[in-house]
Amino acid sequence: MMTDPKDMQDDAILEGLFEKARAKPPQMPDGLMARVLSDAVQVQPDAPFSWRAIWQAWGGARGASGLVAATLVGVWLGVSHPAMVPDVAGALILSSWEAEVGEDSPYLTGFGWDFEEG
Repeated sequence: MMTDPKDMQDDAILEGLFEKARAKPPQMPDGLMARVLSDAVQVQPDAPFSWRAIWQAWGGARGASGLVAATLVGVWLGVSHPAMVPDVAGALILSSWEAEVGEDSPYLTGFGWDFEEG
């Protein structure tokens, strides 16, 4: 529990230690950063552009086939959506969508469902 006096005392002690550390930050020796960066450049392999690297990044044939399948399904659903699914975007853009349920209109009329039924 944070309202416990012991926890608050521990937090105060910890905050005091943080203040001491902030008062005198450690200094990096001269030339250390230059040596670290030069070592990093030497260790990195040369990576010229290659189609093989892109192919491996996609996951090879399995990954590329999954991307192609997902793309084709997305295009197929975007171009010819199923007839039973209401066109939500068309309903939002072209008409007002109000759901009227009651004695006068017992069907949902928001997305054109009343026109599909009869």
